Amino acid sequence: MKASVELEKLSQKFPGQPEYIQAVSQVLGTIEEEYNKHPEFDRYNLIERLCIPDRILKFRVNWVDDNGKVQTNMGYRIQHNNAIGPYKGGIRFHASVNESILKFLAFEQTFKNSLTTLPMGGAKGGSDFSPRGKSNNEVMRFCNAFMDELFRYIGPDTDVPAGDIGVGGREVGYMFGEYKRLTHNFVGILTGKGQEFGGSLIRPEATGYGNVYFLNDMLQTRDIDIKGKTVLVSGAGNVAQYTIEKLLQLGAKPVTCSDSDGYIYDPDGIDREKLDYIMELKNVERGRIKEYAEKYGVKYVGNGAKPWGEKADIATPCATQNEINGEQAQQLVANGVIAVSEGANMPCTPEAIKVFQDAKILYSPGKASNAGGVATSGLEMSQNSERLKWTAEEVDNKLHAIMDNIHENCVKYGTEPDGYVNYVKGANVAGFMKVARAMMAQGI
Repeated sequence: MKASVELEKLSQKFPGQPEYIQAVSQVLGTIEEEYNKHPEFDRYNLIERLCIPDRILKFRVNWVDDNGKVQTNMGYRIQHNNAIGPYKGGIRFHASVNESILKFLAFEQTFKNSLTTLPMGGAKGGSDFSPRGKSNNEVMRFCNAFMDELFRYIGPDTDVPAGDIGVGGREVGYMFGEYKRLTHNFVGILTGKGQEFGGSLIRPEATGYGNVYFLNDMLQTRDIDIKGKTVLVSGAGNVAQYTIEKLLQLGAKPVTCSDSDGYIYDPDGIDREKLDYIMELKNVERGRIKEYAEKYGVKYVGNGAKPWGEKADIATPCATQNEINGEQAQQLVANGVIAVSEGANMPCTPEAIKVFQDAKILYSPGKASNAGGVATSGLEMSQNSERLKWTAEEVDNKLHAIMDNIHENCVKYGTEPDGYVNYVKGANVAGFMKVARAMMAQGI
């Protein structure tokens, strides 16, 4: 297999899908050497079969706003690969959602889920509907209309969606309720549910906690203590909030937070009291991060700016894809950053990743360091199947063990001859080999 040849074929087959092609490019370039050790893969056309989703579901979603006007959005579900288990992946409600973004996310999800060691395939879904500025009733009516189309294609042993950007406990609850009304079945069809109806403890915290567990594992390979380190965090949603929470628990000092309007920089650090304010602001009031700057009198930079020009020891992007470019990566390295741990999906461009790896700093791709969310979703599926509920400590211990195991596999497959751990290569090869072997065993 030549990665460039396969990539060109996919680019011609799927024009106008840059995010999807970018994700495929990053994976193919790192697995090529390992793939070519297995000539049987080529006979089964494994690369093309693995890169192209099993199916793409596209549908219109009609819903009624508070003024009685009918609105229309697009809905999607990309069922990418179920070689190792039922399709599993989040649902995203955001104006930026399109087929290319969801294909990239579903592709990444396949390898991320493989890394968790749990029996889950890869999928992703969503809509260009944005909950921002909508009333609870409008969000409910949209979620009901979205599930009216999606329910035919999902099931506890078929496809189990979860939350993502724009889809939190409120939206999951509305969709679960509509699925139950349509099917008359109470089953674990969604993860990220409320505690009262089958949700798992630690699920909201899981992606952020897992991100920091993985970050700490990376630091320990160089005998670096996370305690006292200053950390740049982007985003202000669940991932960012619980990344900050776990950083505080381990003694680190998070100094930034952001949303789509801009970022705040707090040189004194975001402590527990300030984090509680952010959680209230974003989760309840649906406010903007600028209000933090006004309340605490700290620096705020607007116009959609990101915090990567500030000085710190560690950076963890937790917002969205491609939020760190090559120039910003160079600035981070110049400012002395020693580690970058991705809490979001593909937040660093290929140019940024090259800068980090050329500088030999610790860098982890999202499919490894943000796998804690889907890992705990898998644990929620297990609890639903067994009609059990584990304690927060039990779930957290299992999450920590899974992140440690992912780190071990990344080191196993990603250690270069000079001793540098290429976590991108390690994660891609480890995730790919499990899915590839399953596909080979199951024929065509």
